[in-house]
Amino acid sequence: MRFLSKTNHKSSITTTFCVVVMLVLLVASCGKEKTDVVEVAFDPENTYTMKTTDITELISDSGIIRYKIIAEEWYSYDKAEEPYWLLPKGGYLERFDSLLNKDASIKADTVFYYTKKGLWKLVGNVEYLSLQGEKFNTEQLFMDEKADKAYSDKYIRVEQEDKIITGIGFESNMSMTKYNVFNSQGSFPVKDTQPDTTTTAADSIPISPLEMTPN
Repeated sequence: MRFLSKTNHKSSITTTFCVVVMLVLLVASCGKEKTDVVEVAFDPENTYTMKTTDITELISDSGIIRYKIIAEEWYSYDKAEEPYWLLPKGGYLERFDSLLNKDASIKADTVFYYTKKGLWKLVGNVEYLSLQGEKFNTEQLFMDEKADKAYSDKYIRVEQEDKIITGIGFESNMSMTKYNVFNSQGSFPVKDTQPDTTTTAADSIPISPLEMTPN
């Protein structure tokens, strides 16, 4: 009995020692493990907070509907320093007066809208058709809702009922009923004019949303 007891005691000590060694090795192994943390940079100027496709949207101001927008894609950058919407594949806008009468239709290759400023920036093949039937064509157009002002420093072509006026830069009210064309290149009867080809490919390149944002 003493022999068996002595033998069992040694076996118990050996087993306990092995378990302790295994635990120490396991803890040491776990301590050496490293967790890889992937940091994802958030760029509020170029990371959209919302994307919508194939939209037809009514935009209101102070409870009054001002615009109807039709676009293939709409991105919202609400976290940007200057929050804005972007319609990268172009858009068609209808503008309404306070009585909900349509007073203009507008289209462009790229559309930006700065929500805090109430400022539209239209870039590329901009066409503005006023209620009076006058057509304005340019490569860049700003429309400031708060100031009731539309303006551009690019080539402008104004087609009236009987003549066409061209120049570099213009300024107008939002309804395009009172406007001035700067650096006038002349006024020509409609029947004597040919399709305009003075704009270049470079003029049609979309501009960065923050490249030319008025204060």
